Amino acid sequence: MKLSLPQLSFSFGAKYRPLIGLDITTSSIKLIELSQAGGQYRVEAYAAEATPHSAINEKAIVDAQAVGEAIKRAIKRSGARAKEVAVAISGDAAITKVIQMPRALSGRDLESQVELQADQYIPFPMEEVSYDFEVMGPSEKDTDMQDVLLVATRTENVEQRQAAVTAAGLSAHIVDVEAFALENACRLMTHQMVDGGNERTIAVVDFGASTTTFSVLKNLRVIYTRDFAFGGQQLTEEIMRTYGLSMEEAGRAKKEGGLPSNFQPEVLDPFIDDMTQQVSRSLQFYLASGGGREQPEQILICGGCANIPGVADVIASRVGIPAERGDPLGQMKLSSKAKAQGVGKDATALLIACGLALRSFD
Repeated sequence: MKLSLPQLSFSFGAKYRPLIGLDITTSSIKLIELSQAGGQYRVEAYAAEATPHSAINEKAIVDAQAVGEAIKRAIKRSGARAKEVAVAISGDAAITKVIQMPRALSGRDLESQVELQADQYIPFPMEEVSYDFEVMGPSEKDTDMQDVLLVATRTENVEQRQAAVTAAGLSAHIVDVEAFALENACRLMTHQMVDGGNERTIAVVDFGASTTTFSVLKNLRVIYTRDFAFGGQQLTEEIMRTYGLSMEEAGRAKKEGGLPSNFQPEVLDPFIDDMTQQVSRSLQFYLASGGGREQPEQILICGGCANIPGVADVIASRVGIPAERGDPLGQMKLSSKAKAQGVGKDATALLIACGLALRSFD
């Protein structure tokens, strides 16, 4: 299956149209709708909904109907008007490869050549694969060649998301990859970056509920990314265990407070230590991943855990790199509907959803 249908593509070549950015994870479903006027973005609609229990297993949607119903509830609460969405598959479900093709090839000939050669780079039968490609520019290795980014995934990964979106009464216009969506969203945080990120090396750590993504950007392009099993769910579980609370009660207490006075020294501080160790370890992996790797000049901390008071300062002091809480909504206007849904409080956790919603303006 070639992802070239008019209503579905990977991250390349979409026309302008209002799209809902829909981030589906094991713990939550977040959606955001953006508009643009006078060069400024505005959040028109936002909502988050808990992912139905057992509907997603290891990032695979196993109950599309249940996920669809949750999306439908979020859409209704948000007041979003768009009927088309951009969704993403996880980075570890995608294969990305830069290949070289002759620069002289026309568009149609290039497509044919990529199709002929794709099976050399994709370790699955081609009938089970969805793929797309984008020309990146002239190759540094050979002036007669051009670099082409090939992206592929098992078709079932695409179809799971399509089925969930369809069950919500919507249509999937774009299927992207989380790493590309994150890179797209990072341009919303250039106001926080040294020199706007231009010619700079910036690390972005997105702490999710169960998975954290550590990315490094050079000149606003992702040059390294690593996912690992760690997230805010571990803090929730520790609160449950320590204070005998249910999952729901622990989650509420984590966000709203009201825990005993020993919470900070006995539960929260050790968790912040773990966060710091994960960042430090990820930096070591990055620096060891190839020659010429430069220490990032700044770290932006994102995800729900970024809202822990003082966490960016602790990370900065221990890893020796300036760090701050990343805010992709920092320069956006917010509609009254979005404010009512608490979009400001959740801003740090909206990188992927924002990166997908930005596809409206391609």
